[in-house]
Amino acid sequence: MATKLKIQIWSDVMCPYCYIGKRRIEAALAQFEHRDNVEIEWKSFQLDANFIASAEDSIVEHLAEKYRKDVHWAQEMMQSMTQNAKSAGLDFRLEKAIMANSFNAHRLLHLAKKYQLSNTMEEILFKAYLTDGKNVNDLVTLKELALQVGLPEQEVDAVLETDAYAKEVHADLEMAQNIGVKGVPFFVFDSKYAVSGAQEVDTFVKTLEKVWEDGHYNIPLEDLSAQDGASCGTQGCN
Repeated sequence: MATKLKIQIWSDVMCPYCYIGKRRIEAALAQFEHRDNVEIEWKSFQLDANFIASAEDSIVEHLAEKYRKDVHWAQEMMQSMTQNAKSAGLDFRLEKAIMANSFNAHRLLHLAKKYQLSNTMEEILFKAYLTDGKNVNDLVTLKELALQVGLPEQEVDAVLETDAYAKEVHADLEMAQNIGVKGVPFFVFDSKYAVSGAQEVDTFVKTLEKVWEDGHYNIPLEDLSAQDGASCGTQGCN
């Protein structure tokens, strides 16, 4: 048996259900007897890699246009996400959200991984976008957030002023495509079992227990989701 049970999580900081999924896997780990022997690796995913935002963009109108729905549908989706967030102890303020391309944020997350701070960086980026209404593609904002996490200022500047870690982000995106990730959050346990979406805490607990009992395995993946969990993909959130 491997000394660490590894969980890889594909996620986009622009994805509301990814933040909810983060809270639920954390709640599951709090109930898991072997939680000290679990390692989480965050992997990059972009819901819209080609997105370019403008100051005039309305998140409601953007969602309606992107997913070819009406504004009423978009408003209801946002309300549903907000209610789901409350059940996970999160306070979404989606009306304040500033739409942005997440590529630079993902590059910073790879720097954070170097210092074992990726989980903390994920948390602060989720909160910045989904609660605090900050622009997570603004370089000044990204630097402020990175310094709050404790990343070295010189290295943060080096990342934001170059294309550092772009290859790593693209590698994550390619890996997601290769294993069939259609929406996020997407969890892979010990390279064998997959759980798609922000499943209920009990589903994550049962998966952790099964993987621990089985030991370390390699792909192909077996999907242990009892049903599709709430997630966001290129065709919308549900």
